[in-house]
Amino acid sequence: MSHRSVATAPPDDDDVLQALGIKPELSRKMGTFGNYAISVSVICILAGGMSLFGFGLGHGGPVVMLGSWVVIGGLTLLVGMSLADVVSAYPTSGGPYFMAEKLGGPLFGWVTGWLNLLGLLGAIAGIDYGAAAFVGAFAQLQWDIAPTPTSTMLIFGGILLLHGLLNSAGVRLVNVLNSISVWWQLGGVAIIVGTLTLAPAKHQSAGFVFTHFHNDTGFSSPLYVACIGALLAGYTFCGYDASAHVAEETKDAQVSAPKGMVRSIWVSWVAGFILIAGLLSAMQDYTATQNTATGVPPVQIFLDVLGTGGAKALLLIVIVAMLFCGNAEVAAASRMIFAFSRSRALPGWKSWRRVNSRTKTPTRAVWFAAVVPFVLALPALWSPAAYGAITAINAVGMIPAYGIPVYLALRKGRDYQSGPWTLGRWRRPVGVVAVAYVVVITVVFCLPQSAPITGETFNYAGVTLAIALLFAAVTWMTRGKRDYQLAAAGTALRDEADAFSEGGF
Repeated sequence: MSHRSVATAPPDDDDVLQALGIKPELSRKMGTFGNYAISVSVICILAGGMSLFGFGLGHGGPVVMLGSWVVIGGLTLLVGMSLADVVSAYPTSGGPYFMAEKLGGPLFGWVTGWLNLLGLLGAIAGIDYGAAAFVGAFAQLQWDIAPTPTSTMLIFGGILLLHGLLNSAGVRLVNVLNSISVWWQLGGVAIIVGTLTLAPAKHQSAGFVFTHFHNDTGFSSPLYVACIGALLAGYTFCGYDASAHVAEETKDAQVSAPKGMVRSIWVSWVAGFILIAGLLSAMQDYTATQNTATGVPPVQIFLDVLGTGGAKALLLIVIVAMLFCGNAEVAAASRMIFAFSRSRALPGWKSWRRVNSRTKTPTRAVWFAAVVPFVLALPALWSPAAYGAITAINAVGMIPAYGIPVYLALRKGRDYQSGPWTLGRWRRPVGVVAVAYVVVITVVFCLPQSAPITGETFNYAGVTLAIALLFAAVTWMTRGKRDYQLAAAGTALRDEADAFSEGGF
């Protein structure tokens, strides 16, 4: 990694945007730390690591959980570094779709945009619905109120409403909350692991934590089980494109955004390993933890080691971290919605690209990002499998959206112009490995995860990805080729921005 040495001062952020054909409209209140903080908040190891802990126990156990965390985290870092190089050249709210269009043309931008958008909306649905489930588990411990699908959905709706209100207040508040979130997450990991380690209870041996293999999948191949077990890390390491989506609100974005993206990955990589190792070491009974009545295996570990009082305290730490995570994801998604609408990609784009003149925030895009995930999650009232099919677009949409701009930058060869933050001579070898990993992990996301394969155990990720690609293709043919244009397409579109940047809501 390098920053190019230049004799003159770096270009002004708004000048960079205007050179890309974008009219600066959003408020630049975010610094380097704030940009890093939003991606750490979205990755949120206390959400992904805790929510998928039970999945890992049954799909390979400790050796796969920790081993794949090391491997997937390292490969994700390579993807993040490669994408960061492109972000430095194109620091816009559009993120991957804007890069893809600039490097590969309108069709690449359109497909990448829809994959990224659907992935972001699926992520919000998954994160905030997961937070609602954890709130339900806390209510059961505290007040003996058994959660139901209806109560969980109501809590989920309340969380989305809260996130819509917080994000509508402006980027300054979002920046403060994300900054708190970083320290809450890292401090939370330290408190959880430290408490579980120091508690007067038995602990598993190092041999168990680092080498024990456990297989409840129904598949006999350890290699296959290890591949699907790696999805604990694969699903967690998503969302670091948030640093790109708030680039138009970040100072010195060409350097701050790529630095924030890369830093968020390696910090989450290290902290997540410590968290998972700490939970595995403190686990008292493997089978009881898997089959816990709370429905949340880490909570059972808290109960076994600390009792009800201590478990509730640690669970609150996790719930607050999840709330921070969902709020940051709404912020990132709303900026992508705003940018994609600026390119006339979304139906009703004139409304979603409107900027609040007081807060300089795309308020309507914020509420789009809060309402649509609620609609996506409604099938959970009747069918967990249908809900899983919808939220599966999170990873299978977002990860390919990261790989496409990296691939297109490699395809450009010497014609590709890096920004101030660049991998330099390492860009090609790192990028090749990154693209190969994106292809492999996307295939793994779609593999069957349990046998025998039934309607309840079927992995709908592949179907969801196919539907998303078909949707992108059909909408491209029916309206994309006619209406879609990048922000740089012409002066007329930039002039229209003035008409849409008025009023309150």
